[in-house]
Amino acid sequence: MPNIVFNVALGRLAHYASLPATNDGLVMVPLEATGLVDDGVMRDYDTLDAILTGASNEQTTMGRKPLTGVTATVDDANDRVNLDAADVTWTAAGGNAVGAVVICYDPDTTTGTDADLIPLTKHDVTMTPDGSDFTLTISDFARATSAA
Repeated sequence: MPNIVFNVALGRLAHYASLPATNDGLVMVPLEATGLVDDGVMRDYDTLDAILTGASNEQTTMGRKPLTGVTATVDDANDRVNLDAADVTWTAAGGNAVGAVVICYDPDTTTGTDADLIPLTKHDVTMTPDGSDFTLTISDFARATSAA
């Protein structure tokens, strides 16, 4: 489960995870442990560009990963939508320590910039790359529920 849902994504998670556009997708961006802003500050960023323009840095050695197997499943029994994706693996992971990953919605994977990427969720991760493969297990990266 995420540590935060970005304010810009509240109420939109299921829509974005359903991948409604022709060339859209979800992308996972690793952030370096050093310099991460706290959740109260980070949740107010509306684009990936805003996150990276602040004190938080992308861990570029490992690189971004597109999410595959993305599903948005209605769970009537629990009154929610479960958002899931296949696990993500970085082969021979290297570079600076990772403190979090951010899942962003990319409205058009064929064009655009970080200013187009909408941050959906942030997940705390503690990982120091040592050259071995690193798999991040995703089990419902988020759940969208209605406020009662």
